[in-house]
Amino acid sequence: MTRVDFHFNTPDKLAYACRLIRKILRSGGRSVVFADRETIGRLDQALWTFSELDFIPHVRAGDPLAAQTPVVLCSDAVETPHWDVLVNLAPATPPFFSRFERLIELVGTDAEDRARARERWRFYKDRGYPLESHDLAAAR
Repeated sequence: MTRVDFHFNTPDKLAYACRLIRKILRSGGRSVVFADRETIGRLDQALWTFSELDFIPHVRAGDPLAAQTPVVLCSDAVETPHWDVLVNLAPATPPFFSRFERLIELVGTDAEDRARARERWRFYKDRGYPLESHDLAAAR
C-alpha cells in the first residue's frame, strides 16, 4: 500500500520540490513529479538552475529516455517507467498514485492550497492509506 506523506507550509513549492527530488536521487530513488503543464514547465527550468553544483537528470513522461532517467515529469495520468516516489504539486489527488510505493504531497502556505490538501488528506485517510504529516514551519 502506498505510504502518503504531506509536507505542509512549503513557502516555495518549486524550490522545495527541487531539493526533495535531489534528496530522493541522492538516496538512489527514482521519482515522478505530477503537476499541471505550466507548473511542470517551471519545474523543468528550476531543476536546471536551482543549484550550480548539482545535475538532476530529468525528462518528461513519454520521452524515449524516460526509462533510463531517474526523474520523470508528467501532467497527465500516463504510464511511467518507475514507481518509487510520486511527488504531487497538483491541487488534486493524482489518479495513478496507488501504483507508487510512496506519495509526497507538497502543500503551500496559502489558504486555498491548504484547503485542497485537507480534502486529499481525508480522501487517503478514508481509504486506509498510512499518512504522515511534516510541518515545515515547525522545522524553521
